Amino acid sequence: MSWLTSFFKFREKSDGDIVKPFLDHMEDLRWTIIKMIVVQVTTMIISFYFRKDLMDMLRMPLYRVDPTLPDQLIITTIAGSFIISLELAFFAGIAMAFPFHVYFVSSFVLPALTRRERKLLLPGIFGTFILFLTGVYVAYRLILPSTVGFFFKDAHDVHLKIMWTWDAYFSFSSWLCFGFGLLCELPVIVILLGLLGIVNFRLLSRTRPFGYTIILILAAVIAPTPDPVTFVTLSIPIVALYEICIWVVWLIDRRRQKKAEALEKDLQD
Repeated sequence: MSWLTSFFKFREKSDGDIVKPFLDHMEDLRWTIIKMIVVQVTTMIISFYFRKDLMDMLRMPLYRVDPTLPDQLIITTIAGSFIISLELAFFAGIAMAFPFHVYFVSSFVLPALTRRERKLLLPGIFGTFILFLTGVYVAYRLILPSTVGFFFKDAHDVHLKIMWTWDAYFSFSSWLCFGFGLLCELPVIVILLGLLGIVNFRLLSRTRPFGYTIILILAAVIAPTPDPVTFVTLSIPIVALYEICIWVVWLIDRRRQKKAEALEKDLQD
């Protein structure tokens, strides 16, 4: 519970040093979770209504590998089709509700945002959503077909009969697409940590090689494509975004330093 207490102290600092009882923080957290659940359930219901269209989208990477592959996938349980539809609606609902979740979490973490900061928050949420969708789309269009195609060809090369199941394919594809989408959120996280003063340009520049290594490892885990050209092509944009974020944090540090110098000068005058 110590980490929770520390987090609540951070909320109080962002709320103009207003000290709140522990239960008030928990009440704010409860309402944040309730709002997120309501939005998530709503988007899930909408997604479930369009489950046939979503299943057709799920089949598209398989058609690109082999036109007969979608017909080869099977379900092994009586309720398998319904369970897959629910899981598909859940992940599609997350994609639809993502900007709302980010807004609710941001409002909870930083409750005392000024009008100017709220104006900056909305474009930030929009940028976060675009980065997430871009990562999901790149994984869906490029990584997933190439990875499935590799394993499909490998099975044929060793003369094994393919009996893939829909739940296995869905689990693999959803992890890959959403994992890469979340990986594209790295720039937002770095800039946010810079704005909060948790990291600075000196720290990021000194640990740049470690950051690059972590990005490449995460890309390899999330997108286990056997094609090195595809892997490098997909890793370079993430590394480039990370490098841009380092210099954005430099601008933040420079602006913060100028404000501090101006304040010190005013006090001396």
